[in-house]
Amino acid sequence: MKVILKADVKSLGKKGDLVNTSDGYARNYLFPRNLAVEANAENLNVYNSQQAAAAHRKAEEKKAAEELKARLSTVKVIIKGKVGANGCLQGAVTTKDIAEALKSQTGIEIDKKKISMKLAVRGFGKYTAEVKLYPEITGEMTVMVEQDA
Repeated sequence: MKVILKADVKSLGKKGDLVNTSDGYARNYLFPRNLAVEANAENLNVYNSQQAAAAHRKAEEKKAAEELKARLSTVKVIIKGKVGANGCLQGAVTTKDIAEALKSQTGIEIDKKKISMKLAVRGFGKYTAEVKLYPEITGEMTVMVEQDA
């Protein structure tokens, strides 16, 4: 019997999956616990429309991520840092600092957890930061660390 899962079922599938299962398992376990519905014509139409809407939503998110990637490639974030006793940067620049500077300078709001640095920013100069925008899309932006006047 084909059923559409309404919730994640261990060893069967995830919510929204169309799966084939035995009649007894569906009638005696899945249906009474409201974990699945029978895949009849009406439910299949609803399922297909939900799948189409999800695909459209993912395509829109991917397109927005591509546009943001192009925009980030031209962004140069400037962070002012204090000079320590030996003429080096006092402390380090964190991803939180980069996210806050990006928001204040360009208006682009990105979660600090999505920003990663190849090298630790412990001195003045030019650095490259990677930003995870979507599962397959990663953008890069330039971070300039300058002395605070």
